[in-house]
Amino acid sequence: MGRILAIDYGRKRVGLAVTDPLQIIANALTTIHSKDIWNFIAEYLEKEDVECIVVGYPKQMNNQASEAVRFINPFLKKLTKTYPDMMVKLVDERFTSKIAHQTMIDAGLKKKARQNKALVDTISATIILQSYLEQRTKY
Repeated sequence: MGRILAIDYGRKRVGLAVTDPLQIIANALTTIHSKDIWNFIAEYLEKEDVECIVVGYPKQMNNQASEAVRFINPFLKKLTKTYPDMMVKLVDERFTSKIAHQTMIDAGLKKKARQNKALVDTISATIILQSYLEQRTKY
């Protein structure tokens, strides 16, 4: 069984999270600049056994795709073309940034630390991954 890699893709930064090899626990991995995502994915897949990539897909309250998908769709197209044998799943990422901020408050992080957008992106990727793991066990 391979790991599951989660990607919270943004125009500036990409938050990343990953499961343990048994796919039980979602762990924050890192945040990188969006221009570095392809090198990161190539290097990560070379050293780790990854079974699936989960990508946060933003939707509006009416369940329609949000404006941000115009940046995510080209990324998804290249991802599936570059790694045709890799399973890619989309997860609704509504409210993940809000939940990430609340998580930081609940963890007792000071206001200065909560303004760290890279940390918010990493936590958001972890929430996306945890959401996928929970959805998967329902069925």
